[in-house]
Amino acid sequence: MLYSKPLIITLLLISLSGSITGCTSESQSKSNDEEDTVTSIPVEASDAIRGNISALYNSTATLEAEQESNVVAKVRGIVKEIYVEEGDLVKAGQTLAKLEDEQLEIEAKRAHAIYEKSLNDYKRSQELFEKKLISAENFDNVKFEYENQKAAYELTKLNLDNTTIKSPIDGVVSTRFIKRGNLINTNDQLFHITNVSRLLAILHVPEHETAKIKSGQTTLLKIDALKEHVINGRVERISPVVNPETGTFKVTISVTDKSGMLKPGMFTRVQIVYDTIENAIMVPKSAILEKNQGKSVFVIKDSVAYEKKIKTGYSNGDNIEITEGLSEGEIVVTAGQNSLTDSSLVEIIPVNI
Repeated sequence: MLYSKPLIITLLLISLSGSITGCTSESQSKSNDEEDTVTSIPVEASDAIRGNISALYNSTATLEAEQESNVVAKVRGIVKEIYVEEGDLVKAGQTLAKLEDEQLEIEAKRAHAIYEKSLNDYKRSQELFEKKLISAENFDNVKFEYENQKAAYELTKLNLDNTTIKSPIDGVVSTRFIKRGNLINTNDQLFHITNVSRLLAILHVPEHETAKIKSGQTTLLKIDALKEHVINGRVERISPVVNPETGTFKVTISVTDKSGMLKPGMFTRVQIVYDTIENAIMVPKSAILEKNQGKSVFVIKDSVAYEKKIKTGYSNGDNIEITEGLSEGEIVVTAGQNSLTDSSLVEIIPVNI
């Protein structure tokens, strides 16, 4: 069949138009598919909140008792009885042990008899001297002998009393050094008594921190052995001098432990609260990104994350103060921000608590 030239041209144009239309539809379909494949990046987020935040000086120390005493022997003797054991609570003046005292009792009785005789001699001599029947020299000799025997008797009584070993302070028996039947000498150590109701933490603080530390400041003590247990304390006193060899000054922190869980020798992490900002804007520390250009956070608005420059202040615990760049209630990314760029589409995932 023969076709005219105009007809052939018309048919070619119609065919070409269909091909172009088909390609255009296919291109639009691919573009729509690509748009449909853009996915949100999962992140964790938290609100910027207001609250009080404190500045802390951090250090470490070993707890020690404010009151402790070594109980020593004041006389030589053999241990006859022991009335307390390690771990026992004792009161000041309570008997801890007893030494054999038979010989001292005999010596005390003999000294008492001699003292009584010298006392009678002194009284008679005093009457005679007042009547001027004896000389002043004779009276002085009798008086001297009386005073000498009185002192000797009092010394034997003191030695006898010292066979009873007593606690000088309230506390707990931390160490017992003797056993029944031991022969002990004067100044031998018998017990160690520790008062654990009031403990101290001694810090050696660098001199450039001088302006921050003041007497009476609140402190927090975290004891490693007690896991999450936190004890409150206070700055009791500050040394007025700096050690020229170490460049530090001594800070004494007192801790009153009513729980009975603290023990001398425990290792503790000490935080001294030296300033507090009230009603500060805070976010979790994990939200902060640090780059060469400064610090920033990703703020989420309508499922889109925008990077914002910020300035920070104090930090403690899990939070950090935001001094510039954020407002209360803004939502910041706390996990997953390393995968984000400015204007990234995000999806907030719940945090399992």
